[in-house]
Amino acid sequence: MKLHHIGVACRDIEEEIGAISRIHAVVERTPVVYDPEQNATLCLLTMADGTRIELIAGEQVETFLKRGTTYYHLCFEVADIDVEIRRLVGENAILLSPPKNALLFGYRKVAFLHVSYGIIELLSQNML
Repeated sequence: MKLHHIGVACRDIEEEIGAISRIHAVVERTPVVYDPEQNATLCLLTMADGTRIELIAGEQVETFLKRGTTYYHLCFEVADIDVEIRRLVGENAILLSPPKNALLFGYRKVAFLHVSYGIIELLSQNML
């Protein structure tokens, strides 16, 4: 597993892009997209040092925002998403969302799990 990005919940993606851009050197950004599979509006920012932040708005993150929490998840890129899910569930992770195609990542599969330190997203390295 290799860290791919940090997921941040927000109400207004364009507003959050502005706030992040005032703090960090954003060198790349994807278009803002609505992904019906994820039921969320999304955008991925890349900082000058290579760090990526995914901004997530919508129903999926509303509970977090109501509590004043913007940290949502860590995403790890994996070679085989199904093998990794089985391994993590064997280590007491809870599968929150089974693998689905993710528009923001070229329809690669993503899955969400709850582990001891919070929510993680697994992102398949390849199209499956």
